[in-house]
Amino acid sequence: MTLYRCFPWNARSAHDEPDGPLWISRPYQGGGRHDNPDLYGCLYLSEHPVASVVELLAPFRNHRIAPSLLQQRGLPLALAAIAASERLDLIDLDDPAILMREQLRPSEVATRIRLVTQPRTRVLYERHRSADGLRWWSTFEASWINITLFDRAVPLLRVQEVRALKLDDPIVSEAAAILGLS
Repeated sequence: MTLYRCFPWNARSAHDEPDGPLWISRPYQGGGRHDNPDLYGCLYLSEHPVASVVELLAPFRNHRIAPSLLQQRGLPLALAAIAASERLDLIDLDDPAILMREQLRPSEVATRIRLVTQPRTRVLYERHRSADGLRWWSTFEASWINITLFDRAVPLLRVQEVRALKLDDPIVSEAAAILGLS
């Protein structure tokens, strides 16, 4: 399976070094949907390339698209295609049977309220010690499937391609249209 990650990229970094496509930026985590950096680091990916770009550009909804939006911490945003092993063990929060088993409501999965999602993820991480991450639907488009991988999953990943994003990139144009970036 190919997963996509949008992230601030230093092209001189190795894949697992700071600002590389497989680097878990634990020093910057804490505000993300499934973050619990005291317990684990995580990577946020998607099965759909545009979804990963939308997630990073979402804070700029209804703004004008500009080159500065395609940078974070002085680094260009990039899109990485990452091959994930078939052995990846994901807790599928898009499966009603899993939600029932874990006593989760869809509203607890799809909310943007971190005080709800982070404690639930902590419980799942501790209860399922062999799980590599979570599979869940995007709050921007339910048909987009997002993946949160715990740091223990990194050995199951291989970078296929990385490219810096530019304003004229079709993925950026599609994400901008979805978010109302003019």
